[in-house]
Amino acid sequence: MADSLIDLIKVLRDRSGAGLMDCKAALLANDCDLDKASDWLREKGLAKAAKKAASRVAAEGLALTKTCGCGKRTVVIEVNCETDFVAKGDAFKELVETLAQKVLDEDLTTVDELKNASSDLIADATVKMGEKFDIRRFALLRKQEGQGLASYVHMGGKIAVVVLLEKDDAELGKQIAMHVAANNPTYILEKDIPADVYVHEKEVQLAAAKNDEKLVNKPAEMLDKIVDNKVKKSFAEVTLDVQPFLMDDSKTVGQVLKEKGNKVLTFVRYQVGEGIEKRQDDFASEVMNQIKQ
Repeated sequence: MADSLIDLIKVLRDRSGAGLMDCKAALLANDCDLDKASDWLREKGLAKAAKKAASRVAAEGLALTKTCGCGKRTVVIEVNCETDFVAKGDAFKELVETLAQKVLDEDLTTVDELKNASSDLIADATVKMGEKFDIRRFALLRKQEGQGLASYVHMGGKIAVVVLLEKDDAELGKQIAMHVAANNPTYILEKDIPADVYVHEKEVQLAAAKNDEKLVNKPAEMLDKIVDNKVKKSFAEVTLDVQPFLMDDSKTVGQVLKEKGNKVLTFVRYQVGEGIEKRQDDFASEVMNQIKQ
């Protein structure tokens, strides 16, 4: 019996990725039934993750891109975990790549669809890696005949970018994707800036100007021009077309695109954890909480 239990533990460990003692406990609790023991581990793992979720934040993770075999579709995806240690591991990278492939294979369009289609996959990963995971977002870009898709992943998956060009140009596409990764534009052209966003920025700049001692006594007409210039400068920093090109800052991105007879139709840029507020936990308290569990 001892030998067979050892063999079963090895099989269950390979199947689940759980620790030796956890596998032994699962088998003993389920009359050495591998399938029931696997479910037991998953249930325990999910319960553990749910308990963690109440106090832990998944703000680390990985962003990557994946292109289908025919080259006509590229997905960019961000999946979050709790620690940078797990984010850098091969197991987590494999999980994210599998999720990206699932988007391509099943032509999924929403995060809820992907979560529903991969619930077992996430459950297994929870057991193996012992962390809370979150499929945060993804976008699936498609190119039509003659168009170009290019992607770039920076810092091993901290930033991922996909760019769709009007005309296929692999080298230019890669350069634009690298530029987007480095400069983080929000809009492609000035005309893409929503009217309400423009009005809001002007109100902010006007209020700031009125509180500036150097500008407070300026004539209203002059003050209005100063504010307009500040607004244009602010939006120039986040508008791709007028940003200095990463590869040649003597030209703007728009000038380079015009020289190449090309246009950026859309782009998607994901930076891991952006907008997620990370908890600042007290380490000593966290250790005590773990001891009490």
